[in-house]
Amino acid sequence: MLPVTNHDPAFRITRASHVTMAVTDLAKSRDFYRDAVGLVVTEETDDTVYMRGLEEAAHHSLVLEQSDTAQARRVGLRVRSDDDIRLAEKFFSDNNIEHQRVERAYQGATLQFRDPVGTLMELTSEMAVAPRRMQRYDEFKSGAPQRIDHFQVVTYDVRKATDFWTGLGMRMSEYTAEDGTDELWGSWMEIKGNTHDLVFTNGRGPRLHHFAFAVPDATSLIHAADVVGALGFGNEIDRGPGRHGISNALFLYLRDPDQHRVELFNTHYQFIDLETPPIRWDVTDPRRAQLWGMPASRRWFFEASEFPDEPVREPLLTANPDTLEDYLGIH
Repeated sequence: MLPVTNHDPAFRITRASHVTMAVTDLAKSRDFYRDAVGLVVTEETDDTVYMRGLEEAAHHSLVLEQSDTAQARRVGLRVRSDDDIRLAEKFFSDNNIEHQRVERAYQGATLQFRDPVGTLMELTSEMAVAPRRMQRYDEFKSGAPQRIDHFQVVTYDVRKATDFWTGLGMRMSEYTAEDGTDELWGSWMEIKGNTHDLVFTNGRGPRLHHFAFAVPDATSLIHAADVVGALGFGNEIDRGPGRHGISNALFLYLRDPDQHRVELFNTHYQFIDLETPPIRWDVTDPRRAQLWGMPASRRWFFEASEFPDEPVREPLLTANPDTLEDYLGIH
């Protein structure tokens, strides 16, 4: 049986919110996300840069922190209120889940925890407000990312991760399985009414595969690719442009100076009505990954950003995806 969503969870998650990435050259990373990706710099200090999309009123959706080691530090979700932070603390205590209250600049009550497959997460109930830039078209750069949308995590146990997060109110919109079964190889879960806030896919994990920003339209993806090329980052186009079967999104994946992966995308659909069942994709169907275009490269499938002090485990399911190198006969 597929995991069942708990529609009365212990606390109320509202959306994918923010991500904190450790980078080895803060200025270089800031310039990449500002000029090549198109994000807005909200504020910066000697060791931290806070960034957001043009549509976002929240102070930040991407935090870059100077470090000797490039890592994915925290994946952030919003909850509705301070009461939900308190309810989350009780839930984590009752279920022996590692957690701690922390002080984070420009955020309200913030709770960090480790989910059952080792993903380092952060909940916050509030964030300082910044002016939206969505109608400052004169300031749009590159792909003009509007808002953060979702995260994809590579995990050694997709089923365990999906059971946990559906227990906290997330709904599966789509999933991948094998040979007519419902054995999960990947799950796309949402809380805000489109196709996904949090994705888990099978592989060596836990690792953060990518974080994603929505862009205004399809032409923004092409313009972003042109800008990235013009700035000398053409080799950092990791995949696309193309269209996924899963989520129906047009996509472009980029790698930053530390090889963290960011996706720009557009055109996924609503998933609001509770009677709507998740879409099943067989792992042998190449259309799940792309409706058209070349397969992804080996590095897209097998490289991702590690979390601090989290050992990476081999997956329970062994996958041999068809890669671009296989398609072209490159060994």
